[in-house]
Amino acid sequence: MFRPSPLHFALALCVLASPALAQETPIAFSGARLLPINGAEIASGTLLVQGGKILAVGPVDQVSLPAGTTVIDASGKVLMPGLVDTHSHLGGGGAADRSAPIQPDVSVFDAIDVRDAGFQRAQAGGITTANVMPGSGHLMSGQTAYIKFRDKNTIEEWVIRDEAGKPMGGMKMANGTNSRRAAPFPGTRGKSAALVREQYIKAQAYRDKIERAAGDPEKMPERDLGMEALVEVLAGTRIVHHHTHRHDDIITVLRLSKEFGFRVVLHHVSEAWKVTAEIAAAGVPCSLILIDSPGGKLEAVDVGYKAGGMLEKAGALVAFHTDDPITDSRLFFRSAALAVRAGMSRAGALRALTQNAAEMMDLGQRIGSLEVGKDADFILLDGDPLSVYSKVQETWIDGVRVFDRSDPQDRLWAVGGLGAGQSRVLNVCCDRGEEN
Repeated sequence: MFRPSPLHFALALCVLASPALAQETPIAFSGARLLPINGAEIASGTLLVQGGKILAVGPVDQVSLPAGTTVIDASGKVLMPGLVDTHSHLGGGGAADRSAPIQPDVSVFDAIDVRDAGFQRAQAGGITTANVMPGSGHLMSGQTAYIKFRDKNTIEEWVIRDEAGKPMGGMKMANGTNSRRAAPFPGTRGKSAALVREQYIKAQAYRDKIERAAGDPEKMPERDLGMEALVEVLAGTRIVHHHTHRHDDIITVLRLSKEFGFRVVLHHVSEAWKVTAEIAAAGVPCSLILIDSPGGKLEAVDVGYKAGGMLEKAGALVAFHTDDPITDSRLFFRSAALAVRAGMSRAGALRALTQNAAEMMDLGQRIGSLEVGKDADFILLDGDPLSVYSKVQETWIDGVRVFDRSDPQDRLWAVGGLGAGQSRVLNVCCDRGEEN
């Protein structure tokens, strides 16, 4: 068991004494090869950040630096946006239990352990934001959470909030074999779809009662947390993130989405290459998992690396995900490399790791590219992002460095070894001037 040393207590005092000043001094990363994602590559560029936001991005000779700017020489490095993982299970969070196949009222937000060492490994892989999901053993296993892997102490400080301050997240659904088991769970694909329809019809009725009540408390239905969440799904403010593999299961999801009007992102879609035209015609995004050692699930036997390129050519929005622990978050770049090897464009694959993924979480205006006004979430690599030899050197979130490969502890999380799996005891602050 890990026990805090005197150094840890000193660092704790530092945390308590430090004001929560989010990177007040402007910082410029100069001379790096910039991959903005939503723009042309810049061979030698400067990224200027302050207060957790991007102030400027462009060629070195075209970015003016404010007085007092700290300039970091990033020559020889590749600088690009932080990676966005649309489907992760880090933090050990769980939502629905075995009492019913459909449980929209529960939220993984209430169950995430932010001190799980897996988050540090994800930082080492360049991931800055993720959609953390409950499992897929239910038709509806609950609400997901959109979080940033900040060096903070509570989930309240990690979660991404909307303009009203509400934690953001989607709704996790699944079909196929995962959700089929003994009653009260469905035993067939047909029964699975029937149960889902029944639940959405109830949600429509709940929504209609609220609308008819017109604010009259005497006419309002009894409050139902599950129905409230599904009304958000019907309204399009909560996106469905749907686990599905086989071509027929994919088509069933498209059918239900059209029938009830909910927005959906298809996850895994092992057989997307069989129904590419149908997916593109429906305008539904796909988040793919591409593993270099397929196996373990019969319905994924026809997984095709070519799906990314085929969906891209058909005009569908494509992203990748780790499904960590299925794919180690430190190896996320592999997904893009495998897709490019099978026919996807390089630009499309890099966008799938960043901007496209952000858009699938309604975060495209905030993260996913190096653009003025967006969050200062970015990474520095020592080589091309699609090369197996390249390593993430630094990861920054909101203008604060959260991973530094030159730091012995961070390097341990990056490469493994004794202690790499231990949950973090305290955040560090005082040995990195830019952290709070």
